[in-house]
Amino acid sequence: MTEDAEEADETSTITPEVRLRQLKGELETQTQRLEKLYTAYKKAEEDIADRNAIIDVLEKEALDREIEREGLEQLLSEKDIRIRELELDGAKASKRVEHLEPELETMEEKFSREKARLGRVFEVAEELDEALQTATVELTTRDDWYVQHMRVFEDLNKAVQVRYEMIESAVENMAKFQRLQKTFGDRMEEAVEARVNEPEEDADSSEEE
Repeated sequence: MTEDAEEADETSTITPEVRLRQLKGELETQTQRLEKLYTAYKKAEEDIADRNAIIDVLEKEALDREIEREGLEQLLSEKDIRIRELELDGAKASKRVEHLEPELETMEEKFSREKARLGRVFEVAEELDEALQTATVELTTRDDWYVQHMRVFEDLNKAVQVRYEMIESAVENMAKFQRLQKTFGDRMEEAVEARVNEPEEDADSSEEE
């Protein structure tokens, strides 16, 4: 007898109740297998979701770092540009100083000459002031004497002589004051002429150069 015939004989001998129990057992077995597969699928799905979340975080961090890197590169570029501008300004300032040094020396020489001239003018002005104060004191003294002696007629000859002497002294002081005043005027004219002629001298010297 062949195997197919034997299986056919065995199948023909299974009752429907036995077959139903066999099918239920197979169904339970398949159901358990499906439940295990579903659990494994859910676990894998959760793992994938976690990994996707980690990937999103890493991508965001990478994006932030890229933005930070670009910002740093821009700052460095701006810093380099600013440094070049400062170096250029420094070079320009150095050249400007080189061009201004001769002019500064010329101005210092002019200032020294002007200071010396003004010093002489102030000396004459002080002499004039002293002479004026002396003349004022003498004139005041003369006026006081006149007020005091206009009511006094005693020793008239002596008083008249003193007055003549005081008048002569006052005339001499006034003449001295006028001479000093003239000297002061001459000095002022010299200073003014020198000041007026100074641009012409500078222009002549520039043309000669």
